[in-house]
Amino acid sequence: MKKLVCLFTIATFLISCGNSSKLVNTTAANTDTLRYAEETHLKNIQQLTFGGDNAEAYWSYDGKYLIFQRTSPKDGIPCDQIYIGKVPTKKGQKFEYKLVSTGKGRTTCAYFTKDGKHIIYASTHLGSNECPPVPDRAKYGNKYIWPLYSSFDIFMADLDGKIVKQLTTSNSYDAEGTLSPDGKKMIYTSTKDGDIELYIMNLETGAEKRITNTLGYDGGAWFSPDGTKIIWRASRPKTEADIKEYKDLLKENLVAPTNMEVWVANADGSNARQVTAYGQANWAPTFMPDSKRIIFASNHEYKRGFPFNLYTINEDGTNLQKISRDKGFDAFPMFSPNGKKIVFSSNRNNGGTRDTNVFIADWEE
Repeated sequence: MKKLVCLFTIATFLISCGNSSKLVNTTAANTDTLRYAEETHLKNIQQLTFGGDNAEAYWSYDGKYLIFQRTSPKDGIPCDQIYIGKVPTKKGQKFEYKLVSTGKGRTTCAYFTKDGKHIIYASTHLGSNECPPVPDRAKYGNKYIWPLYSSFDIFMADLDGKIVKQLTTSNSYDAEGTLSPDGKKMIYTSTKDGDIELYIMNLETGAEKRITNTLGYDGGAWFSPDGTKIIWRASRPKTEADIKEYKDLLKENLVAPTNMEVWVANADGSNARQVTAYGQANWAPTFMPDSKRIIFASNHEYKRGFPFNLYTINEDGTNLQKISRDKGFDAFPMFSPNGKKIVFSSNRNNGGTRDTNVFIADWEE
């Protein structure tokens, strides 16, 4: 949940604020028109989707395909479903994608398996064919909240969408799954023990271990490319009032993801340590190709809660650098397996709408 959530429909983040910063102008020498001038690490940006909410796009292990979640009511997609498409290899080549989830319920947090023949994703379709109801935020003072649908379970399917295995079976929220570099382990989030915690499952045997034990939301976890570490986003309510609010929301299968920081640990969950301490929402973190530096999304520069931009930081919390510059939303970064490209979701080039689209770019140090 996006993923901020692999999680979720992100449209509510995307407050209609326009894009006052200017994208790079097209000239004979510079045709990278989707890039802001300050975005020096991003080159040859290409927009893959056009219209709707498209997010949490992640690479296949061979770097040839992307899997992502999409909502587009005008196209008959009322809430997130999962799609895959082959990454264009030539300039001007269209990104074509197909539905691989059931088309029922709501889905989130999809990921390719190591063999390239299957995917995993979370879905509520066993609970209902319909999209689950969206929380009435007015009831909670218009606070931004995420639903933790107890009907979410994680499934494995083939590339034609046929479900071959149900990976989780609890009566709680099970979602936000990603896989280890060797493809043997899944790290995911669940509320089955009464809090929002991380678990690691052996995909072959189903054996699993809970690896977080501190009050607060733990989710959106990834393994490092070298497989030695994990990274995730976490809330850690401290005051009596914050703890009460967190527990009260959790009783209603809700969470307010407005105060999160980036955490890392060893791959087994030991030696957990906080990386960021900026306040507000610091989330969607992944390790960079060197398994040392981190890229994440944050709104910490803006008290109004937006924009969200991409930042890099060392694992020890030093050397924060701002990477992206959209005035609405940049998030969900993931590097290609060879480390040469990056995929992310952004509000850029959306014509003043709330559309969020998938973009890829060459990465330059």
